[in-house]
Amino acid sequence: MFNTIEFERKQAELKRLLENKFGVSSGDLISRMRKVGRRAPKRAHVAARVISEAHVHAGHPKLRRFIDEAAVDHAFITLRGYLKSVDVADRRKGMVLDVLGALSFNLMLAMALLMAFLRWRGWV
Repeated sequence: MFNTIEFERKQAELKRLLENKFGVSSGDLISRMRKVGRRAPKRAHVAARVISEAHVHAGHPKLRRFIDEAAVDHAFITLRGYLKSVDVADRRKGMVLDVLGALSFNLMLAMALLMAFLRWRGWV
């Protein structure tokens, strides 16, 4: 039998993890995952979709029978495992390094173009 209380508890835990790890705090599970976007892998999005569909079916007494509990449990384990493995500090360091890398590349490219222009005009 499908336990709605346990289901809601697990879903609240996933929402809390999404808020702590990615800073998304409004909406249901699917809208939160949509806000996370490409920062999460496709398997996490698929797991969130399975959980969301189970949530829709759990609200209807006749459709509740069609919920595949094994698939929902696997989706909870997959999504929870991914969210627990996200390191917020490492993500921030990665974003800062990406910005600094792009900035340094653009500066080097601008200097190379300036040197090429100066050489072409005969000033160097």
